[in-house]
Amino acid sequence: MNTLTAVAPVITADRDALRRDFPLKPFAIRHKLAGHPLLSLPRIAQLAAELPRDLIEYNSGKVAISQDPDAIPSVDLDPVEVVKRIETAGAWMVLKRIENSPAYRELLEDTLLSVARARGFNSLADAGFEQVEGFLFVSSPNSTTPFHLDSEDNFFVHIHGEKFFTIFDNNDRAIVSDGEIERSMTKHRNLKYDESFAPRGNEFRLFAGDGCYVPYQWPHWVRTADSFSISMAITWKTREVRRLNDLHFFNSMLRGIGLPQQPPGNQPVRDAFKLAFYRTVTATIRPLRASMAMRRVLRRIALGKKANYYLKGA
Repeated sequence: MNTLTAVAPVITADRDALRRDFPLKPFAIRHKLAGHPLLSLPRIAQLAAELPRDLIEYNSGKVAISQDPDAIPSVDLDPVEVVKRIETAGAWMVLKRIENSPAYRELLEDTLLSVARARGFNSLADAGFEQVEGFLFVSSPNSTTPFHLDSEDNFFVHIHGEKFFTIFDNNDRAIVSDGEIERSMTKHRNLKYDESFAPRGNEFRLFAGDGCYVPYQWPHWVRTADSFSISMAITWKTREVRRLNDLHFFNSMLRGIGLPQQPPGNQPVRDAFKLAFYRTVTATIRPLRASMAMRRVLRRIALGKKANYYLKGA
């Protein structure tokens, strides 16, 4: 890990917001990544050709905010063509785990390191930025990303176009229940949305150079305006986030055999036993995930027959 003493501030935020709200509440950020060569359409098309196919998800951008995951319309183009024709493809795409490319990993880590420095830390590890991952989003004009939540913290940086990013408080169980949180993490990320939620949303209007911090499990939905869009999510998982995620996944497995569980934190002693057992079991199957074919099988077992919908012939 780069531990240089001087790192240019790639991401900046109001110091009061960074001190007061991070990591519990969303806030606006600015960044210097717009125009970066790794985030241009030609370079993203090259990345789409290099990534394993199951790390590229795409479909039509003409979907509902409360989209039924079993009825997501597809786009009949290969991933590289989607990127090259994004202005007219009517598509939404995410390239996942881009940190697998050394150049993108360096970009992600250098960007987060600038935030760590701004918070007074000397390294990503000191700041709690662990398991750093990146996700690149390429969307056609007037596309929608349905209402969902994510299982990591996220600095969302916007690179091209105009985008509206609407976030909701994850403590408001009238919007997303504990059961829905569990289901969205283990089956499909899409959540049910009702227009009555709208007044409780915090909308960020993003242009190139803008962004926002999205805390762990804060529900959100996104739409693009009249131009194609490029954005990137720079994510990480702290030890506590990994603990919560593992408990959610194990609770979902137990629920699947007729043993619904209390949310993490309600029964700490039982949580500790479940966590130890789950991590022992998953450690034995982790090597299998090196194979894309096995990743497909494991996703289908864990998440259901629709888990690989974005892989033709899966």
